[in-house]
Amino acid sequence: MHKLITLTLGLLLSLGVAAEQKITSGALDIHYIVFNSSFLQPEIAKASGLERGKNIAVLNVSPLRDGKGERSSVSGTLTNLLGQVKSLEFREIDEGEAVYYIAQFPIDSRELLKFDIKLVDTEGKSHSLKFNQEVFPDP
Repeated sequence: MHKLITLTLGLLLSLGVAAEQKITSGALDIHYIVFNSSFLQPEIAKASGLERGKNIAVLNVSPLRDGKGERSSVSGTLTNLLGQVKSLEFREIDEGEAVYYIAQFPIDSRELLKFDIKLVDTEGKSHSLKFNQEVFPDP
């Protein structure tokens, strides 16, 4: 089942191959993607402990060092255009060489969100990830 989760999350990460969502901070590559949870197959969502729904989005953050998953401490917030800030609660999914940090959050309407994510790697170094993402509920 873990390989199926890795495959699904890998496929989701590859959706934007032309516009790869990644930053490099020191020796750490930080991949990230936001998607609607209804894109997940029910069995994958259940195995990952994720809730599926038309109004629920997922943020997946994957720190890599030398091509291998890097355990990190991940925290962050999202801010809407009205300036309302919501804390994100990340869960770690560790599959050996693949380590993901997943946070879910509600989306009520089409909007542009600002994400501010902080990572602390295994060496104690801090990394910052800031990006904007348009989200919308699944019809």
